[in-house]
Amino acid sequence: MTELFGTNGVRGIANDELTPELVMKLARSLATFLGDGRIAIARDTRVSGEMLKKAAITGTQSTGLDVVDIGEAPSPCLQYYVKENDFDSGIIITASHNPAEYNGVKFVDGDGVEYSHKQLEEMERIYKKEIFQYADWSNPGNHSYDDAIPMYIRAIKQKIDIESILEENPKVVVDPGNGAGCFVTPYLLRQLGCKVVTLNSQPDGLFPAREPEPLPKNIEDLADTVEAVGADLGVAHDGDADRATFVDEKGKPHMGDVSLVLFFKKMLKTKEGNKVVTPVSSGKKASKPVEELGGEVVWTEVGSTTVSRKMIELGDECVCGGEENGGVIFPDFQYCRDGALTAARMIELLSTTEKTLSELANELPQYKHVKTKTKVQDKQRIMKKVFKKIEGMGECTQTIDGAKIFWEDSWILIRPSGTEPVVRVFTEAPSLEEAKELARKGLEIVEETKEE
Repeated sequence: MTELFGTNGVRGIANDELTPELVMKLARSLATFLGDGRIAIARDTRVSGEMLKKAAITGTQSTGLDVVDIGEAPSPCLQYYVKENDFDSGIIITASHNPAEYNGVKFVDGDGVEYSHKQLEEMERIYKKEIFQYADWSNPGNHSYDDAIPMYIRAIKQKIDIESILEENPKVVVDPGNGAGCFVTPYLLRQLGCKVVTLNSQPDGLFPAREPEPLPKNIEDLADTVEAVGADLGVAHDGDADRATFVDEKGKPHMGDVSLVLFFKKMLKTKEGNKVVTPVSSGKKASKPVEELGGEVVWTEVGSTTVSRKMIELGDECVCGGEENGGVIFPDFQYCRDGALTAARMIELLSTTEKTLSELANELPQYKHVKTKTKVQDKQRIMKKVFKKIEGMGECTQTIDGAKIFWEDSWILIRPSGTEPVVRVFTEAPSLEEAKELARKGLEIVEETKEE
């Protein structure tokens, strides 16, 4: 991980840590790295988004590269647009699941996938040394506009069994959380044959209704609405709609690991390959069903970029990938997390199996997860001490990303966040009480290191 770029771009509080000047220089760094070509740009609905997007456009034009602005759109929409229209790169102004005061800058390569660490290191070198390319006064880059959303919706529909959905005519409540999903998912699902009820579906970058991250505690209104209107499913997105989490027909929210493993199972049964890719933050709920189907889990560091790049490396062997936070990657469409496609494929899965989400979830191993975090000043110093403290704990440890400590039927993962000044603690156990106790133990380890 570079100093600037975390697991998913450069993020910070807008106009404080993430200023227009910083964004302009970052865009210049990307454009200088490319040398020439075209860049597409989009943003989510955050109130600081237009200001920072204009800074990125200015930085790009100053190097002589052309910019096509697709406005407010989900991240996967921009990524699909870049890939399908032969752009050289893309810029997304988004802080994804972070609170409203945050914003971020994410760069994607011409294939629509976030750049590798090696490529980002080169951009950071250009940024630090300020060795920017500048166009002649008479020839700055052009700035134009396009609407990418209709193309994106059409492409998703081509991947879905619409006939099966039309036969079922499911009722779905969609909660984009006032984010970029407002522009896609309600319209897509109606076109697929769903009866759609919307919640928080007007764009509002202050996120007045709920926090952008679609955790169970943040989507209680969605759960209540699903139950109240007798819906078959509830869908929630984060700020840039690259993730989707679900509420079943009984009004119960499910963590992203449930949908992830359901898609792993489906793709292993219907595609040629036998591998799935997921970070070490996933666990036995995902791995056991895969192994029972004769598949193989390939573990990676946390971060969608790492998962995507590993999937590309595996090629046709890999049928699906993603994270336990609701970010699913379908390689038959594009190598990035895609909330709208995930929502459509969940509805397709329910329609073709003629089972409810609660029934499908009950068929999975019943492990419980807890995710928590604590603020720290120096993540790397803290983690060095954590590694020393966990020596001898558990039956074995894994250090692909952070420290993962295993027992027979449970584990703790302690790792530094790539986007915030925090250390995260993930746990999994057969019961919620055990998972909470492990989380308490993990936090205690981190807190002890802060006091030393």
